[in-house]
Amino acid sequence: MPEASSDIGLIGLAVMGQNLALNIADHGFKISVFNRTTSKMEEFVAKHPNTPGGLEGCPTLEEFVASLKRPRKIVILVQAGRATDAVIDGLIPLLDADDIIIDGGNAYWMDTIRREKDLADKGLRFIGSGVSGGEEGARFGPSLMPGGKLSAYEELKPIWEAVAAKVDAETGKPLEGAAPGKPVEGGVPCTAYIGENGAGHYVKMVHNGIEYGDMQMICEAYDLMKNLLGLSAPEMAEIFKKWDDGLLDSFLVEITAEVLAQKDPATGKDFVDIVLDTAGQKGTGKWTSISALDMGVPSPTIAEAVFARCVSAIKEERVAASEILKGPGKKYDGDKDELIQAIHDALYCSKICSYAQGFQLMRAAEGEYNWTLNFGEIAQIWRGGCIIRAGFLQKITDAFDGNPDLANLLLDPYFTKTVTQLEASWRKVVATAVEYGVPVPCFGSALFYFDGYRSARLPQNLLQSQRDFFGAHTYERTDTPRGKFFHIDWPDPARPQLDA
Repeated sequence: MPEASSDIGLIGLAVMGQNLALNIADHGFKISVFNRTTSKMEEFVAKHPNTPGGLEGCPTLEEFVASLKRPRKIVILVQAGRATDAVIDGLIPLLDADDIIIDGGNAYWMDTIRREKDLADKGLRFIGSGVSGGEEGARFGPSLMPGGKLSAYEELKPIWEAVAAKVDAETGKPLEGAAPGKPVEGGVPCTAYIGENGAGHYVKMVHNGIEYGDMQMICEAYDLMKNLLGLSAPEMAEIFKKWDDGLLDSFLVEITAEVLAQKDPATGKDFVDIVLDTAGQKGTGKWTSISALDMGVPSPTIAEAVFARCVSAIKEERVAASEILKGPGKKYDGDKDELIQAIHDALYCSKICSYAQGFQLMRAAEGEYNWTLNFGEIAQIWRGGCIIRAGFLQKITDAFDGNPDLANLLLDPYFTKTVTQLEASWRKVVATAVEYGVPVPCFGSALFYFDGYRSARLPQNLLQSQRDFFGAHTYERTDTPRGKFFHIDWPDPARPQLDA
């Protein structure tokens, strides 16, 4: 058996696993690696012989476990679900009390809660850690969202803080320039202890739900500029590049500019125009929407982003429908520059509402699962490394630093002022899209969420009356305190009768 000399171990050498292992080794930690296919592990270790910390390849699980210093820290990066459970089951007989298993996959948070409890009963510790940033993030600095026992995270903290993305302490902007063997030094790490059991994976899930919304809203801005204004992909690339220098500064807007500027290597055409308009999904957006429905938290913009992908998937049906169902068929003849600026404003306002929904959902989950979440800190660790990283997140950190009990981002003075200033443009874009038949489900749902949230009285008084009529569901009255319920005996002959 090898000597127990590695600081941490990692199981699963797909692209994410390989990149995270190299990131850890670049920061001077010795890491043991194991993969079910031994040849893949051997090729990986042979390809990287001179990492600062060192890679130790282990052909068997027994040798892998024996190579780790105690308490052992083992990162699992395999497919979520049964594959993760299978790896854990294989490790349990080989581990000692207080050893730590870290699941870095996109796990369902309820699975994480179950695993943490089951392993605690066996004397083992478990961390469910969201890892965001894709392949490049894993290699040079992801955003890391760990949940589990605080004592377990304290053991992992030096490694997680070292390998996480870094942002400038004053500006909050990501520090760049990392290269193989040369990690970024200094800055504030984009990781923090999130909370007990499944909190880390839940927050990562909401991150992904917000990501769905961000991506769909950018697509809606693109669609409006393409189909109403007739702009080419290179022209839109310049617009998104300009937007990235202002309020909309973000990784997703930055890469949108690059995507729109890209030419297809095979044909020389604009790359985006040869990509089929059917989007895939891995389930985290759907999980976010289901969780919102389960807890009764209004999150329509995230849900609409999921449904937009579902509509995109029925390509053949849409093509057939386009021959039968006709829209307005009008050409836009308004001022181009004015509409482009209005689209920018609509994108920013919709983004504010989408994030407001995500943070409301996390606040509800905090109560549901007895977690203690630091929302300002969560926004802070999303400033670098992750897919939704954006300058805008500093405003959210500031909002929760100013008021940790903030009920909704829209009530923060900065966001209230911003939406008030840009509201007219937002409404113009949604109205124009409706008039010309361009689908904007996220722009529209965000605006309707805003209008619903700012309304002191909604028409659900009629809805509740209907429910009491057909199902005796009771109702509350405007002239009595909340919490008292009433019912009318609707078949009473004294009720008004309408003429036939």
